[in-house]
Amino acid sequence: MRAAVVTTFGGPEAVEIADVAVPEPGAGQVRIKVAASAVNPVDLAVRAGVFGGAGRTLGLGWDVAGTVDAVGPAAAWRAGEQVVALAAGVAEPLGAHAEYVVVPADAVAKAPATADAVHAGTLPLNALTAVQALDLLELAPGGSLLVTGAAGAVGGFAVQLAAHRGIAVTGQARSADEGLVRSFGAADFTAEGVAPGSVDAVLDLAMLGEPALEWVRDGGVFVSAQPGRQPASVRGVRTTSVQVGADGARLAELVRLVDEGVLSLRVAETYGLADAAKAHARLAAGGVRGRLVLVP
Repeated sequence: MRAAVVTTFGGPEAVEIADVAVPEPGAGQVRIKVAASAVNPVDLAVRAGVFGGAGRTLGLGWDVAGTVDAVGPAAAWRAGEQVVALAAGVAEPLGAHAEYVVVPADAVAKAPATADAVHAGTLPLNALTAVQALDLLELAPGGSLLVTGAAGAVGGFAVQLAAHRGIAVTGQARSADEGLVRSFGAADFTAEGVAPGSVDAVLDLAMLGEPALEWVRDGGVFVSAQPGRQPASVRGVRTTSVQVGADGARLAELVRLVDEGVLSLRVAETYGLADAAKAHARLAAGGVRGRLVLVP
């Protein structure tokens, strides 16, 4: 089968399409025939060597939408089921940017009934990151939250999920994205920021760091989108970061919210697997609204 991999670090040109053996599922695993898989900033980071792994072949791709193809022992799925899953972590040697991928059975959820595979392939990584970050915030209905990078893929899900929980959301993004951010359910919008100490919490997806921390009230909470990249606590503000983990049960809840119309799935453009390097170059250029999706 074909798979997108990196064997040396660098720019988009470092992405290779390799011919590799089809992986076999072990105990508690399923193999998915990939129909679609989004390209995310983490894939660019793997390609650039941010997570290390020099001298090894590293797979790319965390999101997967497709069809269960084979099932290992003790895996409660059946061949032919339409599913989504998160293939979490820097993959050796394969990720979801491939014709087939093996994942733990408990990372899998049934695919949305209301979305095609291309759109479903944008859900797992970004929506799980958003919901797991919101869980860290522990905000009750009526609380106030500012989401930086609110027009991005994770940001869009975070605004929609928070608004659905009854949280008053202020979205921060470029002025040109105000209409988009408000369409997600943001009660307010800012391109510059808000008054110091004026919100209960900040979810910092744009990685603004300490300037965004100033917007949190004394004793509030600040969550960074990158593990370990949160600023030091001040004024009693609890600071932490989200590290997304595969969770099929939680993913199933997010699928339900897609089917109920709470969450919208955004696709900017599709590419064939052979054009994975072009997708990397387009994402690196910036300004993408929605996800770029590879279709094997």
